[in-house]
Amino acid sequence: MSTVLKAAFEEFAGVAAPVLDIRDESHYLAALELVAELMADAEDSLRDPLNAMIGLLAKAIADYESRDPEIAEFEEQARKLPPDVTMLQVLMDQHGLGVADFPEIGDKSLVSRILSGSRNLTKNHITKLSNRFGIEPGMFFEVTG
Repeated sequence: MSTVLKAAFEEFAGVAAPVLDIRDESHYLAALELVAELMADAEDSLRDPLNAMIGLLAKAIADYESRDPEIAEFEEQARKLPPDVTMLQVLMDQHGLGVADFPEIGDKSLVSRILSGSRNLTKNHITKLSNRFGIEPGMFFEVTG
């Protein structure tokens, strides 16, 4: 039994090494994509082995992010902002959007004021943005990290 388990683990470690010991952006992006796939496939159960894999990947991603100066700077800036503004900035970054690309909020001057902190997203804005991007409204309120 232990020989079979050891062999299986060594094979797994060899195949998974690039995403479990992330050393560059391409493997970082591959790990993020793999986590998204696993989360879609995993059952909400401690017995699902995919959840253990998600945990391993999450640790590897966090380790890489803590070593990447650009990501660390982004996270530091994000911690200084309200969660709704941070989430709006993440959406802008991930989707390559500018202040004029949010009809759910209004004109670009309103989006700019929200990003600067002089205005807040309303419940209606958050509902519309959540529907557009397929995310939970709570993501505009939670601070992670």
